[in-house]
Amino acid sequence: MKTELFISWRYLATKRKEKLISLISIISVLGVAIGVAALIVVTAVMAGFDNDLRDKIVGNYSHITITDYKGIESNEYENIMRKISGNPHLKGASPYVQGQVLVQEGNRFFAVGLKGIQPQLETQVTNIERYLINGDIGNLEQDCVIIGKELASYLGVNRDSDLSVYSPLSKTRKLKVVGIFNSGMYDYDANLIFTNLKTAQEILGLNNQISAVAVKLDNLYLANQVKEEFARDLGFNYNLKTWIEMNPNFFAALKLEKLTMFIILTLIILVASFNIISTLIVMVVEKTKDIGILKAIGMSSKKIRRIFTYQGLMIGAMGTLFGTLTGILLCNLLKKYQFIKLPADIYYIDRLPVSIEFWPDIALIIIVAMAITLISTIYPVSKAAKLKPVEALRYE
Repeated sequence: MKTELFISWRYLATKRKEKLISLISIISVLGVAIGVAALIVVTAVMAGFDNDLRDKIVGNYSHITITDYKGIESNEYENIMRKISGNPHLKGASPYVQGQVLVQEGNRFFAVGLKGIQPQLETQVTNIERYLINGDIGNLEQDCVIIGKELASYLGVNRDSDLSVYSPLSKTRKLKVVGIFNSGMYDYDANLIFTNLKTAQEILGLNNQISAVAVKLDNLYLANQVKEEFARDLGFNYNLKTWIEMNPNFFAALKLEKLTMFIILTLIILVASFNIISTLIVMVVEKTKDIGILKAIGMSSKKIRRIFTYQGLMIGAMGTLFGTLTGILLCNLLKKYQFIKLPADIYYIDRLPVSIEFWPDIALIIIVAMAITLISTIYPVSKAAKLKPVEALRYE
């Protein structure tokens, strides 16, 4: 062990007559630990919201959506599929039509989005089949409909109930409920219904047109790259959007919130660093005689600087270690027992999501905590290094 490191540890660990220094050291460690733990928990929750929202959005929609401002004819759809089918990242594709309609059950009316799909192809692109809690996707035939759990609750309907659907073109259709889905997102479960592609085309007056082609990839993070490849293959007649571009506000807001919370909670660690400064200043004052003796026997100012720098880093490292372990423990407890519940009609989920990401989140927190600790040692160690042996020993 290096001499400077050994002396630092002795100064920090040895019992002193002056109990105040030990108390300040403990407070310093706890301050850093609380800041790190709080930062880890909040960052994990924000990451959980981000991941959960991404999974729900991608589960309800697709990785890439191909549209045309004038609508896509049946022969155009076949041409699109022929051009993109050779892409190695393509996992599935499904045509759909979408529009706004009004549904009625008894005296209750509700405006919703109507999505017409081909059931067998849709299961390759979205998680609609997995979300079904009642019914079967294979039953989505002519004049049938699958509705969300929240909408079913509002309208008071069950499987085999009838719904009257009114389109903007004054077309009316009575559809039979053959399934109820629960995606876990309140807005989707209350505002989206699925029907057969041909039925939706008739209700919305689209004849043989489709609104878009939904595409699923083998890796959702390759969406931007594959989008560019599709654009080259299809030409300029089509508009392509990725899952992020379809929901820019959601992800921009989450990214901003996560960054804001990181900055705010980093201030807790910054406040704790002042305790480290206090500890080192008091330590330098208490060890003035020792510093004088060490310098008198030939120890350089550089080595004196290292002694107290190591001591500050030890306090920061202990606080960071305890805080990291505490934060990870709290995150695992939140994840396992889910003892914090959320109102689903305000938030899109009914529980607090937690996602522990060691890289880059926890690694960045540890780096920031240690960097702040290192910066906090600059002033105290410079004062210690500047002490001269004669001045240090004058009154001893």
